[in-house]
Amino acid sequence: PQFKYAKNGNEVSIETETCFFNVNTKTLSTSVTFKNGESATPSNAFNLGGTARTLDGTFGVLGGWKGKREKKDRFCIAHIRKGIFALNGVSEIDDSSSVILNVDGSVSPRPAATKDKYVFAFGKDYLGGLKEFYSLSGFTPLLPKYVLGNWWSRYHAYTDKEYLELMDKFEQKNVPLTVATIDMDWHIVKNVPKDAEYKSFQGAGWTGYTFEKELFPDPEGFLKNLKDRNLAVTMNLHPRDGVRYFEEQYPEMCRALGVDPQTKRTLEFDLTDEKFRNAYFDILHHPYEKMGVDFWWIDWQQGTKSKMKNLDPLWLLNHYHTLDINRDGKGSVILSRYAGLGSHRYPLGFSGDTIVCWNSLKFQPYFTALASNAGYTWWSHDIGGHLFGKGDNELYLRWLQYGVFSPINRLHSNNKAMSKEPWNYAQVETIAEDFLRLRHRLLPYLYTANVKTATEGVPLVCPTYYYSQDDRAYDKKWRNQYYFGAQMYVCPVTHKGKNGVAKQKFWLPSGVWFDFFTGERFEGGKEYQREYPLDKYPVFVKEGAIIPLLNQDDNSTEFKDIELKIYLGNNVYTMFDEQGKISVAMKKDEKGCDLIIIPENVKTERLTVSFANIEEANVELNGQQTDLKSLENIPCKPMKIRIENVR
Repeated sequence: PQFKYAKNGNEVSIETETCFFNVNTKTLSTSVTFKNGESATPSNAFNLGGTARTLDGTFGVLGGWKGKREKKDRFCIAHIRKGIFALNGVSEIDDSSSVILNVDGSVSPRPAATKDKYVFAFGKDYLGGLKEFYSLSGFTPLLPKYVLGNWWSRYHAYTDKEYLELMDKFEQKNVPLTVATIDMDWHIVKNVPKDAEYKSFQGAGWTGYTFEKELFPDPEGFLKNLKDRNLAVTMNLHPRDGVRYFEEQYPEMCRALGVDPQTKRTLEFDLTDEKFRNAYFDILHHPYEKMGVDFWWIDWQQGTKSKMKNLDPLWLLNHYHTLDINRDGKGSVILSRYAGLGSHRYPLGFSGDTIVCWNSLKFQPYFTALASNAGYTWWSHDIGGHLFGKGDNELYLRWLQYGVFSPINRLHSNNKAMSKEPWNYAQVETIAEDFLRLRHRLLPYLYTANVKTATEGVPLVCPTYYYSQDDRAYDKKWRNQYYFGAQMYVCPVTHKGKNGVAKQKFWLPSGVWFDFFTGERFEGGKEYQREYPLDKYPVFVKEGAIIPLLNQDDNSTEFKDIELKIYLGNNVYTMFDEQGKISVAMKKDEKGCDLIIIPENVKTERLTVSFANIEEANVELNGQQTDLKSLENIPCKPMKIRIENVR
């Protein structure tokens, strides 16, 4: 961007297109004057907030960022940090305590007494500001399709037979999964030798790299079976205790590090050591990736200290694991906790072990949307919660419904609480399964949002004020409401209803909105109250929206059969696939509406064009009169549709 610069003693003045910065080079204090005449200085009190390292052990309450100093994280209890936006338009981030990220991907400590501060003066241009932030710090990588579907995850010592039988049952019930998660019991846990050293308070079996043969006698066959089901595979890592003498990889690791394996010396975990780092990936991880592991779940809970000053080992794990898993350009991810601003370069975010209760659910929509203020747009929560829980059917369903309309839908539970299979919750099983199918149908919408995040910096989930100038967008009363892409708006149910019916108050931004499930029409800018039985959920779609959906019954992530759900209005929308796109232009006039659909290099073979809330209409397809029924399951080719006299 262009700017003007002037210096007078210790005062520096910088003029940009939108504002003037005045900086004291001695104190580094900054004030900003916007070109509309408003002035502001950075203040924690005005900052809108960012996100936190983890939700471990929480039930909906985290310390804030608005004091003079941000609170320190203690053990696994974290606090929400500042973001890049503020109510007065100006935010300051001090990055002086971080390390230097070098051009080659390596890191080094900063010279002593170095100051590294950033002042962001984005005013209320949240989408523009986020794009500028990404231009400075790097954009979020494009995610593979499979992470946007339904995940299965449970902390439980499955045998390979049990796990595959569970996958069979999901298939039999036609509930599509795209990611199979194998928690820590894939490796030796109970059979760790008694003389093995360990430092993790969680126990001797916390860290491991050798498959537990009692549970998985044929690891390669097990992973192949999952891959043959079109499932991506992730496995859990706790690297704190290094590599110990009983691991299968120990002799090879010793040779790589120049250690005599006869000593049985534990090979210390240290990613600041290049020799260890190379062996860590080449010997411990790459062979499993060749067997079928697509990405790693890095479950680091051992603090922020490492051998390099100010270097958080969590950040270093995220950084190097992301570089390594993408070494061949395949475009994969990690699953790990947040390690500060810049962590958006290392998706996905694992928010930790939350407590199963309504307060945990109530906090997550706000927490997730707020994270966009830190550029962190792909949080993955333990949907349904991790700790405790006694099988509350209504809580389970409302949490699952939120998961369907959240960045990542990863069902998870521990080995003591009731597991999250829908059939464990008989009162809501059918509804839960229908919502999981809906999540899979939403893949084209989700993947398109994913492309926009990676290329334009537009988040899938964000606070209401990103798109609305109404003061109520900042109201704490409505903070749980959020945009789900630019065309959908979610007002999640996070409280227990009466006999399963939730009485929900909500406010809608300006415009015309339609209930996604019932079709009811709402005028925006108003407050409403409605009752939502268990099979309904308050999701609203803008007039003029174009929602692409999968029309397939299996767990395929190929966009071969697509439904375009049309809400008449004016819009231009492009659905993206890995290789191509389908562009749709819609223009409404006094008599009706025109749609032009142009596919380009997509794998889509069949297309259904459906019109929300319309039962009959006069229809023309490429100039020929037809009817609504004839727009179902047609070849995916360029076309023009004219619709009039809707009723």
